[in-house]
Amino acid sequence: MTAPSPLFDFDDATALIEADVDGILRSAALGGAQIRASVSVADEHLRDRLQGIHPRSVVLVGGDVRAGRAAEIVVALFSDRCAVPLVAAPTTPPWVGPLDVVVVAGDDAGDPTLVASIDGALRRSAEVVVDAPDEGPVRSVAAGRAVLLAPRVRVPAAYAFARHLAVFCTVLTSLEASRLGSTLPDLGSIADSVDAEAARDHPSNDVFENPAKALAARMLSRRVVIAGDSPATAVLARHSTDSLLQIAGVIAAPAALPDALVARDRLLDSTAASDTYDPFFHDEELDGPAPVAPVRVFVLSTDEDRPAARRRAAALPDMELVSVVGEFEAREVPPALEQVAVLTVRLEMAAAYLRLAGGR
Repeated sequence: MTAPSPLFDFDDATALIEADVDGILRSAALGGAQIRASVSVADEHLRDRLQGIHPRSVVLVGGDVRAGRAAEIVVALFSDRCAVPLVAAPTTPPWVGPLDVVVVAGDDAGDPTLVASIDGALRRSAEVVVDAPDEGPVRSVAAGRAVLLAPRVRVPAAYAFARHLAVFCTVLTSLEASRLGSTLPDLGSIADSVDAEAARDHPSNDVFENPAKALAARMLSRRVVIAGDSPATAVLARHSTDSLLQIAGVIAAPAALPDALVARDRLLDSTAASDTYDPFFHDEELDGPAPVAPVRVFVLSTDEDRPAARRRAAALPDMELVSVVGEFEAREVPPALEQVAVLTVRLEMAAAYLRLAGGR
């Protein structure tokens, strides 16, 4: 069941469920629940605290990789529309002061860097919101001084991206000075779309109607590059390769689409495995280097014009466009934030299926 094989049957729902002893498919499907829980806890603890504040800047501090990626995506999507400067940083910058709002996010309540970021922002008298578990050193440093939005839906850290994304967006909508309240999409609707994607990706659905299984089947036994065609999707590509590595042990390369196009000739030079290759009888001294699996490039796109997005990436030798645009003819094109959230759960569930298939 765990042997890596291109012949793995992704349509065997019983085998998939029995192999998922760690519940990784369930964890990957809880993105919508995390978004709703984040909105709920923010409604209880955040909106009154931030009402009437006119900050000099809003700083999104990612205390770990997933929180950092979520901060970068929010900045990429909304910095040009936000009425105050919007900054993503790995730690609290030294210039933060009483006129700033700082959101510190992470999943390890004992992480010294995360705690230092919270403490540094508080010592400089900034308005501080903490998106982290309410325990350990985080609880000690934030108690009574910061707004602590503890996760109500607990998942392994590898699947916490949706929560961080929701908390960052909730803070921006709570700040009237950001002027984003009426322009940001409703997070409840986004949670519904994420849940619908998780339902499509359920193990009982066959590959032809299951986007996550289809991605996993296309990635299995291949060298993979994940490219983004915009600043936001380039960040999502990096998150996706992180997820593939952490969840499935699959090594994939992230890239911006222009960089992947520049490397087109190198991708064409890759030696593909032939039908006559047999690893048992192959002798490198006589037959030369063993052929390697060809590279397949998955291009993440939130472009409203799907044909245009496909044309931009068509020069790549083995390319697949990954986009929610055009999948549901009766619906208008979803906002970019909703597309990012849906693609996130699709890619994380694809990583889960690859792990159950044995990776590579």
